[in-house]
Amino acid sequence: MPDMHHARHKKGGYGNPIAGASGEKAKDFRGSLAKLIRYMRGYMVAVIIAMACSCVSSVFFVLGPKKMGGATTILADGIMAKINGEGFIDMPAIGYVLIVTIILYVIGSLFMMTQSLIMAWVTQKVAFNLRRDISEKINRMPLGYFESKATGDVLSTVTNDVDTIGQSLSQTFTTIILSLTTLVGVVIMMLTISPIMTLIAVVMLPLSMGLIALTVKKSQKYFEAQQKHLGALNGQVEENYGGHLVVKAFNREEKATEEFTKENDIMYASAWKSQFLSGLMQPIMMAIGNLAYVAVAIIGGLLAVKSIITIGDIQAFIQYVRSFSQPIQQFAQVVNQLQSMAAASERVFEFLEQPEEVHPEEPVELPDVIEGRVEFENVEFGYDPDQIVLKNVSFTAKPHNKIAIVGPTGSGKTTIVKLIMRFYDINSGTIRIDGVDISKVDRRKLRRIFAMVLQDTWLFNGTIMENIRYGRSGATDEEVIEAAKAARAHSFIETLPGGYQMELNEEASNVSQGQKQLITIARAILADRKMLILDEATSSVDTRTEQQIQKAMDHLMKDRTSFVIAHRLSTIRNADIILVMEKGDIVEQGTHEELVARGGYYADLYNSQF
Repeated sequence: MPDMHHARHKKGGYGNPIAGASGEKAKDFRGSLAKLIRYMRGYMVAVIIAMACSCVSSVFFVLGPKKMGGATTILADGIMAKINGEGFIDMPAIGYVLIVTIILYVIGSLFMMTQSLIMAWVTQKVAFNLRRDISEKINRMPLGYFESKATGDVLSTVTNDVDTIGQSLSQTFTTIILSLTTLVGVVIMMLTISPIMTLIAVVMLPLSMGLIALTVKKSQKYFEAQQKHLGALNGQVEENYGGHLVVKAFNREEKATEEFTKENDIMYASAWKSQFLSGLMQPIMMAIGNLAYVAVAIIGGLLAVKSIITIGDIQAFIQYVRSFSQPIQQFAQVVNQLQSMAAASERVFEFLEQPEEVHPEEPVELPDVIEGRVEFENVEFGYDPDQIVLKNVSFTAKPHNKIAIVGPTGSGKTTIVKLIMRFYDINSGTIRIDGVDISKVDRRKLRRIFAMVLQDTWLFNGTIMENIRYGRSGATDEEVIEAAKAARAHSFIETLPGGYQMELNEEASNVSQGQKQLITIARAILADRKMLILDEATSSVDTRTEQQIQKAMDHLMKDRTSFVIAHRLSTIRNADIILVMEKGDIVEQGTHEELVARGGYYADLYNSQF
């Protein structure tokens, strides 16, 4: 596939209209985080080093206030001595203490900077790997998954959920370690100053943790809802902007706005509640911290008066009280980030754990030279096992034959070619190519023998040259131009600004629908595959151009087995065999002349057009 920016799910024969996003709540908080940690195992050495740096940094920062308190004590003692006329202020000692304090903080900052650099690298590598794995996963997943999911929801997983993981990851692990080590270090230093004042500060801890637990419990469901509705919102935006012409044509602007507003209101409600509840943590923690600060100031003053502790110790202790509440606040914020990260991780890993296309353990190789004989034998298939779409379908397409498939909408025409390409596996029966059961063939190797031109054209953001070359990446410019000439596309391409180097926009809306179809036909011609699938390949071109393309297609289909889905019966009159389908059954098959002479369903269909 082209890069993720270009990959777009389309409506039509090969994709159902986009439905609402189906993001789910984070059902397993611990399990989701455990999966993320296991995913990071290749970077755990770096994470451990970052955590060690965080621990060392917190040690140096914790030692700082105690050392600074020593300077305050020397200063206070010197002032009191001067007042009593019994001494002086020892400035060299104060200077020494200040220098040591600065060194402690500088070293702590260096370790903190190292930790930040390491975690920034780990975070970006993990985010990069997640996007890469999601991109690769998309190519291995069955088509049915994307026909049941909104494009915006998948894109939200690739972008928003991975970004959430990346942004949270850089802070959570090291912040938890920093908070814990700081908390332990601060308690130890507080105990060395005054066990009584430490007890007063520590009494506030259960109250703080209780409030954190209550807030987390209340806010978790809103964080989950926020991630869920963000995916749904992305789906609506992608759908409405991608199909804005249809929205306008059917005057559905108000309805689209109404649906967006409804989803946006739900997103708003869950987002502000989650942010409000998480925002409550800091003011609550500050209020509790201030209570502890007041109590410590009063008790410390009484102890200083009784000469149990020094003034410097009171200053250091007050700083420690501030530092004591800070790691609790940090931990509270980290818990909020962990909730968002857990919800995002669950969505990402739920996607990565989706069932993939099943590959045979011992694949059978197709013949080196493909003749193109295709056999359907008693094939039954249903997208839903309880609703069979194809019922006991059997036919044989001889090598180099042109097989046309006709019938009303929903009769199973497109399903036939999906099964040949193994976009889906059949419920029962056998499909063989050149005598080889395709269920035993590797899907990638099977699809290498096919070229497709769909009714719903698919072009990506790039030059016309690049879009045609998508059929065969190693083709030269001359080969691309020859393919365009064969598809009758060269003349109109030459008239465009920039010619073959003209840049197609995101939806390729700067060329007409018919021109887009000619480009996709040129792509199929360039691919030069042994078998062709044409799904209403000329449905968007005028009659004159259709006649020209038909000549090119006849040339292209020469010596190739071709399956042509057609509504315009005039385009398949020269088919070697015509399969007439109705309600999942082949009701007639034969040449055009045979079917018309039979006077059955095909004859009625043909006469209704002519």
